Amino acid sequence: MLRRTGFAVFGYREYRLFWIAAAFSNVGMWTLVYGRLWLMRTLTDSEILLGLVTAATMAPVMVFSVWGGVVADTVNRLRLLRFTRFLFAVAGLVTAVLIATEIIEAWHLLAISAVTGVMLAFDIPTRGAMVASLVPREQLPSAISLYSVVFGGAAILGPSLFHPLVSAVGMEGLFFIVSASYVLTVVTLMRMDHGLHEVKPRAVLPDSRVRGGNDGTATEKSSIGSGARARVRDMVEGVKYVRRETAIAVLIGYGVVIGIVATPFETLLPVITQEVYQGDTETYGRFLLAVGIGGLVATFTITLIGTRAKPPLYLTIGGVAVGLCYFAFGAVDAFMFALGIAGVVGALSVVKGTMSTTVVQTLVTDEFRGRVMSLMNFTWGAQAVGALFMGTLAQLWGAPFAFGVAGVMAVLATVGVWLVALRRL
Repeated sequence: MLRRTGFAVFGYREYRLFWIAAAFSNVGMWTLVYGRLWLMRTLTDSEILLGLVTAATMAPVMVFSVWGGVVADTVNRLRLLRFTRFLFAVAGLVTAVLIATEIIEAWHLLAISAVTGVMLAFDIPTRGAMVASLVPREQLPSAISLYSVVFGGAAILGPSLFHPLVSAVGMEGLFFIVSASYVLTVVTLMRMDHGLHEVKPRAVLPDSRVRGGNDGTATEKSSIGSGARARVRDMVEGVKYVRRETAIAVLIGYGVVIGIVATPFETLLPVITQEVYQGDTETYGRFLLAVGIGGLVATFTITLIGTRAKPPLYLTIGGVAVGLCYFAFGAVDAFMFALGIAGVVGALSVVKGTMSTTVVQTLVTDEFRGRVMSLMNFTWGAQAVGALFMGTLAQLWGAPFAFGVAGVMAVLATVGVWLVALRRL
């Protein structure tokens, strides 16, 4: 019976291992993101500094995203993922040690966030491009939606354990768990061999060896130079490809706008928790748990729908609805109502994100997949701008006002992308 549903993708061994590795790493990523935000809130009361935590992570993603996509298209993606996940383990360990030794300061968090952002610039397009190589093309929507399950699962597991773990072992214990989760990720990735449609690394231009003559040093320098020029040329070709494919370009632009306006929910949630509901880590965890449950329910729903899903339509509905929820979340002050809205936001965000990725993955050719997925990173990178923008709005006029602005912008952007591109797909 499950063969007609999205769960059929678990029949592919490499995808199963990739999914398990993602489960471990997303527990770590969840803690890196939300743990750092709460930690910064305990170190300072500045909403702008909260925004800077997100900005420090996402700005490198925007700066290096295109280069990350070129690398994803020209190197062994599996080896690159093993390397980036190992560095995430180191980042978690360093944070835990700084907290345990009581020398942690705001600038430490910002620096570690920036390093994490650089790693994400290479990690995101690589794992995004890898999903398509692990299953047949017709199974791609199901593979993407099931891959989203790990995000929802981590968002449920993390919040349910956040307050008990912080109470029992402190924030340092939480970040030691981050490091351990990434170590498990690397161990799982080491068991993988290759994908169903593995992309082999492209060699450096062969004529570079000829131009180098008999001089070994000249040959090496020529190869390095040719390789660098080839990477730049690949990057330019990727940008030109997106410019030619109007629908992909519009979706990336839409992702950038949503990346800017979606930041208040994560970035300002500690502020809402403390200032509106006078809560602590338990209240914060309950909000995050609601978001996670909503996301997981939406993911399983999309998976059960399987190939019957209509990504352009679902993306439009999800984008408009999530904007309305932002507006409502900023307007209410009843905790249970706000908790319900948080759950709906979690569900709609998964729908919007999964459908957007599915549409792009369906439209792009294999040759440019890594580079296009790297340009999709601008969706993440735009959060650097959005975090500062929304953090400043919250500092000046309050967090509810920032949520209202985000809601209006999300609705307008979604209606615009539907009229320009999605209704034609």
